[in-house]
Amino acid sequence: MGQQEKVATSLAGTVSEEISASLTAVDAELARRYPGDPGTRQPVHTVYVPGDVFEPGTLRSWGDQALAALDEHAPDAASFAAVLGIPEELAGPVHDRVRAKLEREPVEDLRIDFEDGYGPRPDAEEDAAAARAARLVSEAYANGTAAPYMGIRMKCMEAGVRDRGIRTTDVFLTGLMEAGGLPDGLVLTLPKVTYPEQVTAFVRLLEAFEKAHGLDAGRLGFEIQIETSQSILAADGTAAVARMIDAAEGRATGLHYGTFDYSACVGVSAAYQASDHPAADHAKAVMQVAAAGTGVRVSDGSTNVLPVGPTDRVHEAWRLHCGLTRRALARAYYQGWDMHPGHLPTRYAAVYAFYREGLEPAAARLAAYVAKAGGDVMDEPATAKALSGYLLRGIDCGALDTAEVARLTGLTRADLDAFASPRRGDLTVTAP
Repeated sequence: MGQQEKVATSLAGTVSEEISASLTAVDAELARRYPGDPGTRQPVHTVYVPGDVFEPGTLRSWGDQALAALDEHAPDAASFAAVLGIPEELAGPVHDRVRAKLEREPVEDLRIDFEDGYGPRPDAEEDAAAARAARLVSEAYANGTAAPYMGIRMKCMEAGVRDRGIRTTDVFLTGLMEAGGLPDGLVLTLPKVTYPEQVTAFVRLLEAFEKAHGLDAGRLGFEIQIETSQSILAADGTAAVARMIDAAEGRATGLHYGTFDYSACVGVSAAYQASDHPAADHAKAVMQVAAAGTGVRVSDGSTNVLPVGPTDRVHEAWRLHCGLTRRALARAYYQGWDMHPGHLPTRYAAVYAFYREGLEPAAARLAAYVAKAGGDVMDEPATAKALSGYLLRGIDCGALDTAEVARLTGLTRADLDAFASPRRGDLTVTAP
């Protein structure tokens, strides 16, 4: 062991105590503002359907239409992989999993739209549509046909449509309560937010509803849709989106980028409005930094190029959508918006290829980290957290199986959860 070193200090014990006391408020503020990822499943996409179009069979119809598109335009694994540039060794696994997903769970997150996709209607008509949406959502959760996440996008808090948005929210939520209560997968989306005060106003609305029904405070959360330049950069030069997260008082669950409204807001010509435009990249980068550590997740937008028409046109749209999805994943935007059933095959193909091609390298790095085995990369706890999060997202969406991840890492699902969200408990793994 060698010679025992003499340990000497110069500071009185009270110095450490005084420093800790001076930082008590900061410690509390860090815990409040930056609790970390919630550790729950994040859907890979959001599909929105106008309020008057949504039917009991909508989800199954989207899956069937997506399967029909595959049968018509890429009937086997090789042809599908060739269209999208998927490596040969992944062609079969990706194709098989995409088809299985479309048969089992074609939509992970559905938003019944009462905003742009629905438009202005007579009050009685929108009232009836909101009440109908509540009934259909409740029935879907009761009979097992619901998507994991479902909810509405109401009209925004701007003066011209504010009362209508408030009433639609009230009608929908009241309908859910009367039908048996709020489902666990309920999601609300507040669009076209420009000022943090609009977020505060929506919080007050949800508080009033919770009190009226005796619900736990904070039961209702919501997503903030970023569609205006003012939501990124306020008039005083600050990042307004960060203030919006704070204004949500812990209720914000996501920031969703609105590709076309935001692009138009900053003057991008219609032909160039896309999620990979530099203006879009800037907005999403600000959103990402503002949300980091807060538990609020960031979602990419959509493409309006639909995979319809002759096969060559469908293939072109598929390649575009697959490329945009893959680009977003590499930038840590793990969710996006899909506008058409034909987007589902390429959404899942891009997502599944992303996770399957990285499975073995990620698993090997995580296993080496756990075993302190070293290797050619010196990983740290933050990287182990990212590796675990990557594998968990792959499992949640169906790209990976729990058993194959366990075989490659020696870790259970609980172990992965602990690495990905260590704040949820002591980090104890079962691996040797």
